[in-house]
Amino acid sequence: MIWLTWRQHRKQTLFAALAFALLTAVMVPTGLRMYAVFDSSGLAACQAGRGSTCERVANQFDNQFGSLGFVAILFMLLPLLVGLFFGAPLIAREVEGGTHRLVWTQGVSRSRWSTVKFALLGVAGVLLSTVYAVGVSWWIGPLAAAGAGRFGYGYFDVQGIVPVGYTLFALALGIFAGTVWSRVLPAMATTLGASSWYGH
Repeated sequence: MIWLTWRQHRKQTLFAALAFALLTAVMVPTGLRMYAVFDSSGLAACQAGRGSTCERVANQFDNQFGSLGFVAILFMLLPLLVGLFFGAPLIAREVEGGTHRLVWTQGVSRSRWSTVKFALLGVAGVLLSTVYAVGVSWWIGPLAAAGAGRFGYGYFDVQGIVPVGYTLFALALGIFAGTVWSRVLPAMATTLGASSWYGH
């Protein structure tokens, strides 16, 4: 079952790995640059209470890197993509193609089939979202410190355990939609619509 699940989801996994590599290639240089300016400008010392010109320095930092804050909005979409491309097709593709009947005739029960697939995708989702959350929390740290803080709009949703929770929610929502509709495209549309509604 593990090998079968990997074979069925290897394309999505490879695309996810490529997306993570591209994301890392963008985040690491810009993050290092932000941290360097954050320290050299005196903003770090100011935030620690050792300076008196926080507002001026923060405004200078925001003028230089503030536009990157909009990238945080894009980061909020990544958990949704997990639900769309991993969760929604998990059951719907099997039922739509009729391959679930073949699996069940090979001595694999429904409960084992679903448990293994759900568990593997759930563990993979937690691991990926944890790595993503750690990386994005590191990257967005200077922007949050210079701006509205960790609980500001667009910052809270991409830091700490929040992305992990969003990812698991999107994954569960996609699996549920795929089970109800038994068709991939309606399941993906339902996941997208419900996630967008939940996000607002």
